[in-house]
Amino acid sequence: MREICDEHGILLVFDEVICGFGRTGKAFAAQSFGVTPDMMTMAKAITNGTQPMGAVAIREGIHDTIIGAAAEGSIELFHGYTYSGHPAACAAGLATLDIYRGEGLFERAAALSPYFLDALWTLRDMTVVADLRGYGLLAAIEVQPEGPPGKRGHALQKKLFDNGLHLKTTGDSAIIAPPLIAEKQHIDMMVDILRETLAMI
Repeated sequence: MREICDEHGILLVFDEVICGFGRTGKAFAAQSFGVTPDMMTMAKAITNGTQPMGAVAIREGIHDTIIGAAAEGSIELFHGYTYSGHPAACAAGLATLDIYRGEGLFERAAALSPYFLDALWTLRDMTVVADLRGYGLLAAIEVQPEGPPGKRGHALQKKLFDNGLHLKTTGDSAIIAPPLIAEKQHIDMMVDILRETLAMI
Protein backbone atom coordinates (compact mmCIF):
# COMPACT_ATOMS: atom_id res chain seq x y z
CA MET A 1 0.00 0.00 0.00
CA ARG A 2 2.82 2.37 0.87
CA GLU A 3 4.44 1.86 -2.54
CA ILE A 4 1.14 2.26 -4.42
CA CYS A 5 0.30 5.45 -2.53
CA ASP A 6 3.77 6.90 -3.17
CA GLU A 7 3.58 6.01 -6.87
CA HIS A 8 0.24 7.77 -7.34
CA GLY A 9 0.67 10.68 -4.91
CA ILE A 10 -1.98 9.37 -2.50
CA LEU A 11 -1.86 9.97 1.24
CA LEU A 12 -1.80 6.77 3.29
CA VAL A 13 -4.02 7.06 6.36
CA PHE A 14 -3.98 4.42 9.12
CA ASP A 15 -6.95 4.15 11.44
CA GLU A 16 -5.37 3.05 14.73
CA VAL A 17 -8.43 3.75 16.88
CA ILE A 18 -8.77 0.07 17.79
CA CYS A 19 -5.38 -1.47 16.99
CA GLY A 20 -3.24 1.32 18.47
CA PHE A 21 -1.64 1.57 21.90
CA GLY A 22 -0.27 -1.93 22.34
CA ARG A 23 -3.01 -4.08 20.85
CA THR A 24 -0.56 -5.51 18.28
CA GLY A 25 2.38 -5.75 20.69
CA LYS A 26 3.86 -2.42 19.58
CA ALA A 27 2.62 1.09 20.23
CA PHE A 28 0.85 1.04 16.84
CA ALA A 29 0.05 -1.50 14.14
CA ALA A 30 2.04 0.70 11.75
CA GLN A 31 5.14 -0.22 13.75
CA SER A 32 4.17 -3.89 13.95
CA PHE A 33 3.99 -4.05 10.14
CA GLY A 34 6.88 -1.68 9.47
CA VAL A 35 4.86 0.87 7.50
CA THR A 36 4.94 4.64 8.01
CA PRO A 37 1.58 6.25 7.17
CA ASP A 38 1.14 9.90 6.23
CA MET A 39 -1.63 10.35 8.78
CA MET A 40 -2.77 8.26 11.72
CA THR A 41 -6.00 8.51 13.70
CA MET A 42 -6.00 7.48 17.37
CA ALA A 43 -8.62 7.21 20.12
CA LYS A 44 -10.08 4.78 22.68
CA ALA A 45 -6.92 3.35 24.29
CA ILE A 46 -5.29 6.79 24.23
CA THR A 47 -7.08 7.28 27.58
CA ASN A 48 -7.79 3.60 28.31
CA GLY A 49 -11.37 4.46 27.39
CA THR A 50 -11.84 6.39 30.63
CA GLN A 51 -12.37 9.74 28.92
CA PRO A 52 -13.39 10.52 25.34
CA MET A 53 -10.33 11.62 23.41
CA GLY A 54 -9.00 11.35 19.89
CA ALA A 55 -5.94 12.56 18.05
CA VAL A 56 -4.50 12.70 14.56
CA ALA A 57 -0.78 12.47 13.86
CA ILE A 58 0.50 13.83 10.54
CA ARG A 59 3.76 13.56 8.67
CA GLU A 60 6.00 16.60 9.00
CA GLY A 61 5.68 17.42 5.29
CA ILE A 62 1.90 17.68 5.60
CA HIS A 63 2.27 19.95 8.63
CA ASP A 64 4.73 22.18 6.77
CA THR A 65 2.43 22.38 3.72
CA ILE A 66 -0.52 23.51 5.85
CA ILE A 67 1.53 26.06 7.77
CA GLY A 68 3.22 27.32 4.60
CA ALA A 69 -0.09 27.82 2.76
CA ALA A 70 -1.70 29.89 5.52
CA ALA A 71 -2.18 33.61 4.97
CA GLU A 72 0.16 35.79 7.01
CA GLY A 73 -1.21 36.47 10.48
CA SER A 74 -4.02 33.92 10.17
CA ILE A 75 -4.65 30.76 12.15
CA GLU A 76 -2.87 28.06 10.16
CA LEU A 77 -5.40 25.28 10.65
CA PHE A 78 -8.65 26.60 12.05
CA HIS A 79 -10.26 23.48 13.43
CA GLY A 80 -11.10 24.23 17.05
CA TYR A 81 -14.03 22.41 18.62
CA THR A 82 -15.79 22.94 21.92
CA TYR A 83 -13.99 20.10 23.67
CA SER A 84 -10.61 20.28 21.93
CA GLY A 85 -7.75 19.80 24.36
CA HIS A 86 -10.11 19.19 27.29
CA PRO A 87 -8.00 19.15 30.49
CA ALA A 88 -9.63 16.05 32.00
CA ALA A 89 -9.19 14.03 28.80
CA CYS A 90 -5.59 15.22 28.40
CA ALA A 91 -4.82 14.30 32.03
CA ALA A 92 -6.32 10.84 31.48
CA GLY A 93 -4.28 10.44 28.30
CA LEU A 94 -1.00 11.38 30.00
CA ALA A 95 -1.72 9.10 32.97
CA THR A 96 -2.56 6.23 30.62
CA LEU A 97 0.68 6.67 28.68
CA ASP A 98 2.61 6.63 31.97
CA ILE A 99 0.95 3.33 32.94
CA TYR A 100 1.60 1.77 29.52
CA ARG A 101 5.27 2.66 29.84
CA GLY A 102 5.71 1.97 33.56
CA GLU A 103 4.02 -1.46 33.49
CA GLY A 104 5.44 -2.50 30.12
CA LEU A 105 1.96 -3.27 28.79
CA PHE A 106 2.89 -3.21 25.10
CA GLU A 107 5.63 -5.75 25.73
CA ARG A 108 3.24 -7.76 27.88
CA ALA A 109 0.73 -7.87 25.01
CA ALA A 110 3.44 -9.04 22.61
CA ALA A 111 4.44 -11.82 25.00
CA LEU A 112 0.85 -12.99 25.59
CA SER A 113 -0.17 -12.89 21.91
CA PRO A 114 1.09 -16.37 20.89
CA TYR A 115 -0.73 -18.01 23.80
CA PHE A 116 -3.91 -16.06 23.02
CA LEU A 117 -3.89 -16.87 19.31
CA ASP A 118 -2.99 -20.54 19.84
CA ALA A 119 -5.87 -20.86 22.31
CA LEU A 120 -8.31 -19.31 19.82
CA TRP A 121 -7.13 -21.55 16.99
CA THR A 122 -8.34 -24.56 19.03
CA LEU A 123 -11.86 -23.45 18.06
CA ARG A 124 -11.21 -23.75 14.32
CA ASP A 125 -12.62 -27.27 13.98
CA MET A 126 -16.02 -26.38 15.41
CA THR A 127 -18.60 -26.67 12.63
CA VAL A 128 -20.20 -23.33 13.50
CA VAL A 129 -16.88 -21.48 13.01
CA ALA A 130 -16.51 -20.10 9.48
CA ASP A 131 -13.22 -18.25 10.03
CA LEU A 132 -10.73 -17.25 12.69
CA ARG A 133 -8.33 -14.35 12.24
CA GLY A 134 -6.16 -12.38 14.58
CA TYR A 135 -2.95 -10.53 15.33
CA GLY A 136 -1.49 -9.48 18.65
CA LEU A 137 -4.27 -9.36 21.22
CA LEU A 138 -7.03 -8.77 18.69
CA ALA A 139 -9.01 -11.46 16.91
CA ALA A 140 -12.33 -12.23 15.23
CA ILE A 141 -14.39 -15.39 15.29
CA GLU A 142 -16.73 -15.54 12.32
CA VAL A 143 -19.65 -17.95 12.62
CA GLN A 144 -21.44 -19.68 9.76
CA PRO A 145 -24.43 -17.49 8.83
CA GLU A 146 -27.88 -18.75 9.61
CA GLY A 147 -30.72 -16.69 8.14
CA PRO A 148 -30.14 -13.00 7.40
CA PRO A 149 -26.54 -11.74 7.75
CA GLY A 150 -25.75 -10.93 11.38
CA LYS A 151 -28.58 -12.95 12.90
CA ARG A 152 -26.35 -15.73 14.21
CA GLY A 153 -23.68 -13.27 15.30
CA HIS A 154 -26.24 -11.34 17.33
CA ALA A 155 -27.47 -14.57 18.93
CA LEU A 156 -23.85 -15.45 19.76
CA GLN A 157 -23.29 -12.08 21.44
CA LYS A 158 -26.37 -12.49 23.65
CA LYS A 159 -25.49 -16.09 24.62
CA LEU A 160 -21.88 -15.12 25.39
CA PHE A 161 -23.10 -12.32 27.65
CA ASP A 162 -25.39 -14.74 29.50
CA ASN A 163 -22.41 -17.11 29.90
CA GLY A 164 -20.14 -14.41 31.36
CA LEU A 165 -18.21 -13.06 28.36
CA HIS A 166 -19.08 -9.81 26.63
CA LEU A 167 -17.81 -9.50 23.06
CA LYS A 168 -18.83 -7.10 20.34
CA THR A 169 -20.24 -8.67 17.20
CA THR A 170 -20.18 -7.06 13.79
CA GLY A 171 -22.36 -9.02 11.43
CA ASP A 172 -21.52 -12.66 12.08
CA SER A 173 -18.07 -11.94 13.52
CA ALA A 174 -17.30 -11.65 17.24
CA ILE A 175 -14.38 -9.38 18.08
CA ILE A 176 -12.20 -10.45 21.02
CA ALA A 177 -9.65 -8.05 22.46
CA PRO A 178 -8.46 -9.05 25.94
CA PRO A 179 -7.15 -6.35 28.26
CA LEU A 180 -3.40 -5.81 28.04
CA ILE A 181 -3.21 -6.85 31.71
CA ALA A 182 -4.80 -10.25 30.99
CA GLU A 183 -3.04 -13.42 32.09
CA LYS A 184 -3.07 -16.93 30.61
CA GLN A 185 -5.79 -18.04 33.01
CA HIS A 186 -8.04 -15.27 31.67
CA ILE A 187 -7.42 -16.39 28.09
CA ASP A 188 -8.29 -19.96 29.09
CA MET A 189 -11.53 -18.77 30.70
CA MET A 190 -12.51 -16.75 27.60
CA VAL A 191 -11.83 -19.63 25.24
CA ASP A 192 -13.72 -22.09 27.45
CA ILE A 193 -16.78 -19.81 27.42
CA LEU A 194 -16.45 -19.36 23.67
CA ARG A 195 -16.26 -23.10 23.07
CA GLU A 196 -19.26 -23.79 25.32
CA THR A 197 -21.33 -21.01 23.72
CA LEU A 198 -20.40 -21.80 20.14
CA ALA A 199 -21.62 -25.35 20.74
CA MET A 200 -25.01 -23.95 21.75
CA ILE A 201 -25.89 -21.72 18.82
